Amino acid sequence: MEFNCQQLAQIIDYALLGQTVSDRDVEEACRAARHYGFASVYVKPYAVARAVSLLEGSSVAVGTVLSFPLGGDTTMVKLYALEAALRDGAREFDLMTNLGAVKAGNWAYVAEETRAVVQTAAKVGGIVKVIVEAPLLSRDEKVRLARICAEAGADFVKTSSGFAGISATVKDVQILRGTVGVETGVKASGGIRTLAQLKAMVDAGADRIGTSVAVPIVDECARQGGFVNLEGPHRLGFTGLALLR
Repeated sequence: MEFNCQQLAQIIDYALLGQTVSDRDVEEACRAARHYGFASVYVKPYAVARAVSLLEGSSVAVGTVLSFPLGGDTTMVKLYALEAALRDGAREFDLMTNLGAVKAGNWAYVAEETRAVVQTAAKVGGIVKVIVEAPLLSRDEKVRLARICAEAGADFVKTSSGFAGISATVKDVQILRGTVGVETGVKASGGIRTLAQLKAMVDAGADRIGTSVAVPIVDECARQGGFVNLEGPHRLGFTGLALLR
């Protein structure tokens, strides 16, 4: 189905999570997000309140990360961070899974932690996207973790953090989509820097794209005629792809 550049922007989470992202960077990104109409702007917890203020009155959500990018905090710490970010106005959250617990086969811990975060966020309509960090897991671990996330009520499963050279792959998007079905979203993130890469991820089944180069991607769409053809099995189909949050 053909999407125009504005519709394309509405499936992008504009990520500003680098270690050296400054206050000025956040301000410029929020101005750009208003202009382009991105689904959300993702900032570090420190910058949530500022981003919320800058985006007040717009359709752009403010997202942040929990225990990012390592995931080794306790559940209590993750919940405290979530509650603080909720008070500051964030409504979308990328939760880093405790991969040590996954590798240890402590699936009950992973399920309980995910459910606790999801239920806390849901009280105020918050959206939780669980980072699977798929490149570090076996296929069986990816499938089991994605299934646990879906059963715990996560809104999305996310391919990777994008840190430490870990990038999204078409294969991992396909695995996640095939595991969670149509009731749970799939977010592709990590190394997505071109329109062609975005298209490949969406065609494989991604509903949302996380990238730090959101503006150049949409500008590339405009340079190529203002439209892009996107295909793939999405939980709401193409007519609802831009209305997932």
